[in-house]
This record gives sequence, structure tokens and C-alpha cells, in this order.
Amino acid sequence: MYGLIGKMRVAPGKRDELLSILNEATNGLPGCLSYIVARDPADTTAIWITEVWTDAESHKASLALPEVKAAIVRAQPLITGFDIHIETEPVSGVGLPAR
Repeated sequence: MYGLIGKMRVAPGKRDELLSILNEATNGLPGCLSYIVARDPADTTAIWITEVWTDAESHKASLALPEVKAAIVRAQPLITGFDIHIETEPVSGVGLPAR
């Protein structure tokens, strides 16, 4: 499995709009086992995204999907930066396939 954890910065007052865009664009992506978007309770201009994919190739391929490309175009004006971007190797978790 392939995982990503990232902290994204959002323009003030635009966090819920970005959350909506991400929610719409991440349903049923091939190879995506888990895609969690969370508000940072201590920072109103930050969100955390935790992803689990079958493999890195599935994640890369998702970026070429028309719905994902459209979501990126809509989201870009709302994003002010990225604080953290970490690749992981998920081992287990609720809802994930057994190794």
C-alpha cells in the first residue's frame, strides 16, 4: 500500500469551500482505499489530508482523471500553500485490506 499525509493551507474564510471541492472529487477513485480530509481544530486556515492507495501508480494515475483535474483547477485559487507532505507505507487499519 501507498500512503500520503499532508497539511494544506487555505485562504482565510475559504476552508469549507475547499473541503466541499475535495469531497466531491474523491469519491470512487480507482485504487483509492481511504481518503480522509479533516479540519485542523487549532487553525482555521489549515486542513489535513490522509490518503491510502493500493500503490503509488494508482495515486499518480488519479491526477490525470478529468474530475480530479477539474477539482484541482477549482481548488487552486483557495490554496495558499502546503506545510507538510509525507509519504507512508500503510500496514493496517480499519477498512483496509489485510496484508
